[in-house]
Amino acid sequence: MNSVEQKKEQLKEEIKQAVIKANLASESEMPEVILESPKDKAHGDYATNMAMQLARIAKKAPRAIAEDLKANLDMTKAGIKQIDIAGPGFINFFMDTAYLTELIPTILDKGNNYGRSADKNEKIQVEFVSANPTGSLHLGHARGAAVGDTLCNVLDRAGYDVSREYYINDAGNQIHNLTVSLEARYMQALGKEKDMPEDGYQGQDIVQFGKDLVEKEGDRLLQLNDKERYAYFREYGLERELEKLKKDLKEFGVEFDVWFSETSLYQSNKIDNVLAKLKERGETFEQDGATWFRSTTYGDDKDRVLIKGDGSYTYLTPDIAYHQDKLSRGFDKLINIWGADHHGYIPRMKAAIEALGYKREQLEVEIIQMVNLFKDGEKMKMSKRTGKAVTLRELMDEVGIDAMRYFFSMRSSDSHLDFDMDLAVSRSNENPVYYVQYAHARVCSILRQGEEMGLTEDADLSLITSEKEMDLLKKLGELPEAIAEAAEKRMTHRITNYAFELAQALHSFYNAERVLDSEDLAKSAARFKLMKAVRQTIQNTLEIIGVTAPEKM
Repeated sequence: MNSVEQKKEQLKEEIKQAVIKANLASESEMPEVILESPKDKAHGDYATNMAMQLARIAKKAPRAIAEDLKANLDMTKAGIKQIDIAGPGFINFFMDTAYLTELIPTILDKGNNYGRSADKNEKIQVEFVSANPTGSLHLGHARGAAVGDTLCNVLDRAGYDVSREYYINDAGNQIHNLTVSLEARYMQALGKEKDMPEDGYQGQDIVQFGKDLVEKEGDRLLQLNDKERYAYFREYGLERELEKLKKDLKEFGVEFDVWFSETSLYQSNKIDNVLAKLKERGETFEQDGATWFRSTTYGDDKDRVLIKGDGSYTYLTPDIAYHQDKLSRGFDKLINIWGADHHGYIPRMKAAIEALGYKREQLEVEIIQMVNLFKDGEKMKMSKRTGKAVTLRELMDEVGIDAMRYFFSMRSSDSHLDFDMDLAVSRSNENPVYYVQYAHARVCSILRQGEEMGLTEDADLSLITSEKEMDLLKKLGELPEAIAEAAEKRMTHRITNYAFELAQALHSFYNAERVLDSEDLAKSAARFKLMKAVRQTIQNTLEIIGVTAPEKM
């Protein structure tokens, strides 16, 4: 816990003690002490609505309660300089800020671990992207990849044991279409007449795979029987498509701990096993020649078919087996990051979790809304280069990974995102990723100057006293809280907001003060050390988002 967090906890404790001293509530009746940081500095460093919270318990007017609390607060122990009561009973605290300089050695000592919380001994699995391996990743997948990876980084730093997983849909009709498409392209590459199947994949990648196969195998595959040839094309096509996916994702800064194959559920009888378990628990019934799941028992709007009349499974059946497998691996919580088109699928999946004997809260689903691309002020529906949907790869080439990672994470994932490509590549303060990266580059420039001046680690930090310095220190102290909140509320945009606010505080300080002054080496040394703490904090924050921290721009 850093000095800012300690001071906040200390203030909360002193407010509780004042409540007890003033006989406003007993310990058992005590509401949670909520402290907020007012946007307007005229309202102090912290504010609480404790007086309003106590009104019903103490049976007094909030304003009178606020006066009682003020009279009973140990200001010295809490580190308070001044207390104001505002409006109907808000209490504003103006803190003695000398403690803030203790943050600087704390940040420098913790280095890359600044902002990290103690282990929570809770295992969380996050499954994200999970696109069918039959083509290129599109914008929705790209946003899901950025949000999923950033969320995993946040959870990791908040003390959770996190596993990243990609579910490979390699057992459905799409893979069959990929297989027969590849077979057609192989035949065509050999100069033979072969029509593409009606639902075949028309992409250039399949054409290239066909040519590559001819180069590798010649016409040898024609000698195989139908079953052997189908199996070969299936394996080859899947492997090549996955290779492409993994390459694009890795370049985007996203790597997975587990790549889980849907086919493995069939091979290991896990689907039959989960069906037997549901039947044994009385959660299925037979009707019209089909096997149904009693999902309405658990809040779904209708019961769902698991095995159709022809004996084939619905999509839901392997999905239930997959979630059973996840939970059997000992995860306390499963977080699925799904596209908006899966919204209606959530109740039946939660019903299945509960029917298997788990708590429905063990499954969380975060929804990723659509991305709209804008260029030259106009909405782009298709890639100008290919005439098809814009892919992750194309956008990486066009605007760069840093802008994509930042922009995709800077809005709540369940809200639509308008991605302005012109803004994303602009070198201006209007571009938030440029603004934050420029703050880091600016600090690095100051540090280089400080080294040229011969400034060292020895510094009297009590010389840091100006208002802008204190604002900057307060913002540095908020990183652990920002990470904890982002983890608890699954809000990746809390981190991009924090990064932007920290950059604002740095630029504001830089514009107001002469950071390094050869006429005042003592103050310069203190500020040199402050800048080192700022650099470390910006680096740590950008690392969570998956954005680089350039030293020069």
